[in-house]
Amino acid sequence: MSILGKNTLKITLLSIFFLFIVVYVFFRSHDLIFGVKIKKVQIDGTSFQAGETLEKDTLHITGNAKNAVNLELNGREISIDQTGNFNETIALLTGYNIINIKAVDKFEYTDEKNYQIIYKNNE
Repeated sequence: MSILGKNTLKITLLSIFFLFIVVYVFFRSHDLIFGVKIKKVQIDGTSFQAGETLEKDTLHITGNAKNAVNLELNGREISIDQTGNFNETIALLTGYNIINIKAVDKFEYTDEKNYQIIYKNNE
C-alpha cells in the first residue's frame, strides 16, 4: 500500500472515530439539550379542548412528563413513575377552573401546561 493510501486510511479512520464521539456525546446529553417535556395529557381519557364545558365535578388526568424529577398539579406535588407517567384525579369548582401542570427536571428547567375548564352544575 502506498503512503498516500495509508494516509487516506488513517484520516478516514480518525474521522469516523471523531464522528462516533460527537454522536455519543449528543445522545448522552440529550436530556440536557431538550429538557423536560409534558406530553400526552388526557383529561377523562380524551384530548382536551380549551374552554370546554363539563357537567361532572371530578376529572381524571393522565399524561407523561418526560425527564421530570418533580411534577405539580395546581401547585400540589404529585407522583410520577420512572418513565414520567402520571395519573391523578381532581375535583372542580362550579364555574371557571384552571388546571396547571408544571414539571421540573434535574437541571431546574421547567415546562408548564394550563387547561381552562368550565364546570356547569346542573343542580
